Amino acid sequence: MKTLFLAGAAAICLTGAAAQAEEIKVGSVGGVTGPIADIVAEIMEGRALAAAQVNAQGGLLKGDTMTLVLADSGCDPKAAVDAGSKVVNIEQVVGIVGPNCSGATNAMVQSVTIPAGVVTISESATAPSITALEDKDLVFRVAPSDAYQGVALAQYVLDSGVSNVAVTWANDDYNAGLGEVFVKAFQEKGGTIAASQVHEPNKASYRAEMATLGGAGGEALVMFAYYGSSGITLIRNALETGAFTRFFGADGMVDDEVINQIGAENLTEAAFTAAGADDSSPSWAAYIAAAQEAGLANPTGPFVPNGYDATFLMALAIEKAGSADRSLISAALREVANAPGEVILPGEWEKAKALIAEGKDINYQGASGEIEFDAAGDVAGVYSLNTPQADGSFKSVLLK
Repeated sequence: MKTLFLAGAAAICLTGAAAQAEEIKVGSVGGVTGPIADIVAEIMEGRALAAAQVNAQGGLLKGDTMTLVLADSGCDPKAAVDAGSKVVNIEQVVGIVGPNCSGATNAMVQSVTIPAGVVTISESATAPSITALEDKDLVFRVAPSDAYQGVALAQYVLDSGVSNVAVTWANDDYNAGLGEVFVKAFQEKGGTIAASQVHEPNKASYRAEMATLGGAGGEALVMFAYYGSSGITLIRNALETGAFTRFFGADGMVDDEVINQIGAENLTEAAFTAAGADDSSPSWAAYIAAAQEAGLANPTGPFVPNGYDATFLMALAIEKAGSADRSLISAALREVANAPGEVILPGEWEKAKALIAEGKDINYQGASGEIEFDAAGDVAGVYSLNTPQADGSFKSVLLK
């Protein structure tokens, strides 16, 4: 029954509005195909839950339905530009949630949304390069930049007793940015990079790369890759050739398919960082209760809470703006996210709507953590450490 509820909610959000209400369209752009499709499917459920709550508690503005217009960015720059053009120019969305991948996000916002004056909120595009965009205050993120994740991972590797590593990253914005940050931080903290190598995604074999990296004498392989385009193959080839048995990496590898294909018994010395959330907070409790009632497949999965937050924030910004005018969303978004104001937890749409109508300030506290946008539209955050388990899942704990 819970699964049916979620399916119904998603259908309402993605396909249209009730007959008695107008609809306000928000783009839901993401890599529903491509190298992280399994992760994105779960993120989409988080987005749908937020929109369903808005619609169930009075809707937007004068009872209008929040409709999420789906467009597939494929985790690919060209596909993302096409997806953005579709929702901005044809569907005439007010704003966009997504895309997921950094290269796709960089391409779409520079080619489509910034020129069109459309706000985007990505839950998972974490490349440091996005911070430096001249974006007219139109590009926001609810997951922290990899400028911080790379440092956190470097410290964890050293704390694990590993001081000499080989590093490889895929040739794309996200993985390259993260890899470069890691290398710099690891060396500054006293670690040694035995070898580093850029690899092209979607190759059938990385045995040649393993020969080079494995022969350099590193104690472990630190890899920055999407699991579906190179990550799984890198680990498989490393194990087959005996180059490495110990692996570190980041959120692009946190998917159960890694364990399914490699086997938990071969990943006992693997650990991957990802954006985390404080599971002791009232915001987390409110989100998890709603997600479980709705039957989300994996509400604690990578960037699923962030996807929920991005969508709920977009709705709050539209409500605060008092209009579906694109030009008003950016300023309104900062007003509902940043202190001061009465705290709004996940799911408290009716409360937020009433406070906004009374002219009172609100301060949304997200499922993924406190969301305070800085001048670049970035947020601070915490990171989790994710380790493969024998049951085929990842165990996630906050990094201290």
